[in-house]
Amino acid sequence: MSRSKEMDLTTGNPFWSLLKFAIPVILGNLFQLFYTLADSVIVGKTLGAESLAAVGSTSIIIYFVFCFINGFTGGFGICLGQRCGAKDEKGMRKSIAVSTLLSIAFTVVLTLVCCLLAHQILSWMQIPEDISGEAYDYMFVVLLGTGATVFYNMISNMLRALGDSKTPLYFLVFSSVLNIFLDILFIVPMHMGVAGAAWATILSQFLSAVLSLLVGMKKFQILHLHREDFYDLKDAAVLHLKTGFPMGFQMSVMCIGQLAMQAVVNSLGTAAVAGYTAASKADQLSVLVNNAMMTAISNYVAQNFGAGKKDRIRQGVRACLIQTEAFNLFMCVGILILRHPIVRMFLSDPTQEIYHYSDMYLTIVAPFYFILGLLAVYRTSIQSMQNGRAPFTACMIELVMRIIATVGMAGILGYTAVCIASPLAWFGACALLIPCYYRMMKDSAQTA
Repeated sequence: MSRSKEMDLTTGNPFWSLLKFAIPVILGNLFQLFYTLADSVIVGKTLGAESLAAVGSTSIIIYFVFCFINGFTGGFGICLGQRCGAKDEKGMRKSIAVSTLLSIAFTVVLTLVCCLLAHQILSWMQIPEDISGEAYDYMFVVLLGTGATVFYNMISNMLRALGDSKTPLYFLVFSSVLNIFLDILFIVPMHMGVAGAAWATILSQFLSAVLSLLVGMKKFQILHLHREDFYDLKDAAVLHLKTGFPMGFQMSVMCIGQLAMQAVVNSLGTAAVAGYTAASKADQLSVLVNNAMMTAISNYVAQNFGAGKKDRIRQGVRACLIQTEAFNLFMCVGILILRHPIVRMFLSDPTQEIYHYSDMYLTIVAPFYFILGLLAVYRTSIQSMQNGRAPFTACMIELVMRIIATVGMAGILGYTAVCIASPLAWFGACALLIPCYYRMMKDSAQTA
């Protein structure tokens, strides 16, 4: 199997290999954020604060589902990356075939479950009655289009596992522009309300997935599957499920704590929801950049783990930490300086109460982005070396810390409990993962 140096993360300078791979992923994630930002800006400016609050009140549910999808398909990408690093063409084809079949089955089950439970979810989330109708409309349409999200994440993770982080970016740029056009079309002249924003997002993402697949098949012959690639997949399916489900579960477990946070915010009224929604949209910028670095180090470590290059893994993790924390410092400063303009992006005339909730969240959380960076790099590196126990345990620590902060302390601290929940969760997870990583690297050096 021939691969260009550009697509091979097992060679070259680790720092520049990672950065070259990560930049398109970061831009791609920013354009994904652009989807939801466009929804929120257009909804807030054209439909008002209540409609923005309706979209924001269910955003964590949608994020919960998307986290599971991203983790699930990301696990498949790790399996493919390891086979790619080992230069096992037959194993790569089986990995792609299994990923495709499992993703189809997963889409059917997830869509049915989410749509059937939509009304019950609104009840669990304590959505204020004045926005519950619009919240249902938006959430139901997005969950109905789960297949588009699975499709996009599956093909994107496959391409990145093969070393191509540019193709998903190119079509995300195109579909982001399309998303804005469809948002305006569906909301203004067609009067579809918040459901129109949801349809615009789903249709744009589906188109991005289709175009990425077509170009990917043209660039990579390995994506052209044959009938024999679908034979004898039991062992490969077990491996992919053992890798994908824990990662999906881990990422969604992190969101359960955030669901508790959103429920507390919802109970404080529409102004709190609007302010928290605007702040959390800005906060997502850091999360998505850190997720991009996770994608980069995941594919890097998976390929080098498959190739047996342990020293190169160590070099790459150090390089990734430097890059990630540099990005986090830049984002922390930028978000704190621009916190009021950020709110005005979403609301034409925000009240002082909305500013209060937004300011409090960002000024408490943003300085701790460097802890999130440590968590992202170490957890993903450990997962990519086939250790699922430590990352899972760390996710459970995050869950417990978030629930303690929100459910346990909300009665005393109120909204402040929501603001400190994430930093506490990040600290707890890092306390386990950082020693675990260095112990793994020490053990690998002794057995080498």
